[in-house]
Amino acid sequence: MSAPSYFVGIDVAKATLDVAVRPTGETWQLPNDPAALPALVARLQALRPTLVVLEATGGYEHLSVAALAAAGLPVVVANPRQVRDFGRAMGQLAKTDRIDAGLLALFAERVQPAPRPLPDAAAQALDAGLTRRRQVLEMLQAERNRLGFARAPQIRRGIQQHIRWLERQLADVDHDLAAAIQASPVWRATEDLLRSVPGIGPVVSRTLIGELPELGHLTRKQIAALVGVAPHARDSGTLRGKRMIWGGRAPVRAVLYMGALVAARHNPVIRAFFLRLRAAGKPAKLALTACMRKLWVILNAMVHAGTPWHGATA
Repeated sequence: MSAPSYFVGIDVAKATLDVAVRPTGETWQLPNDPAALPALVARLQALRPTLVVLEATGGYEHLSVAALAAAGLPVVVANPRQVRDFGRAMGQLAKTDRIDAGLLALFAERVQPAPRPLPDAAAQALDAGLTRRRQVLEMLQAERNRLGFARAPQIRRGIQQHIRWLERQLADVDHDLAAAIQASPVWRATEDLLRSVPGIGPVVSRTLIGELPELGHLTRKQIAALVGVAPHARDSGTLRGKRMIWGGRAPVRAVLYMGALVAARHNPVIRAFFLRLRAAGKPAKLALTACMRKLWVILNAMVHAGTPWHGATA
């Protein structure tokens, strides 16, 4: 007889980890700190689960995921929205940490998402730098907005000082990101390929390297769906709904939008495509979204082939 299959769900909170196992229904809780992780790893290794699923929780899951992956356990960090939609489909409306752990275990058993290798330390550091850059930019924008409404001189001085400090922080982060890219021959070669495309600057290229390692390894349809630039149908019966893009990796899609905006003005291939769509009566935003997808397909093919931009053949 074959060995039984076990599926584990771990609900991660700042202070605790709630664990549930299917099909046994076993549950337990332990602290979310490094001292408790060896016991969790040992218990799961003895169980030999088919799959362990956690949700992405803004970083609280990193220690657990690293410990489980280092022990050779098949671990997946699931998209919270996908798990939430699965729970609604199963009629699960109540919410506690224990219930969420059980839902994750059920999700592991029914959906069985494929485990992916974890990024190495350099990739994690690059991703952290990109995240920090977005945070600094958000704070800068917020302070600049506040400066426009500030009237008291002492308040304006304080905001202006904070803006200058944030600008220095942004420059430091950009310097660190550039140094990280230059330190890796593979990343440096990829950035050179990406930067050869008119419209692709350092922010876009570094975001793609750090937050989309699948670039060049998937088909054009897979990569478009992963980023969230593939149009989704909304048809029912005789009704043909408006095609919409959604989901995917929002930070990547945001920088790609800016890249497409620049490319629609300065990249001859993308500009000709944009103007052709506008001449056909397409709205500007729809045409720009189509340019995003076309640019994305070009970048994916370039990285896959390892060849720089050639406008005449793109």
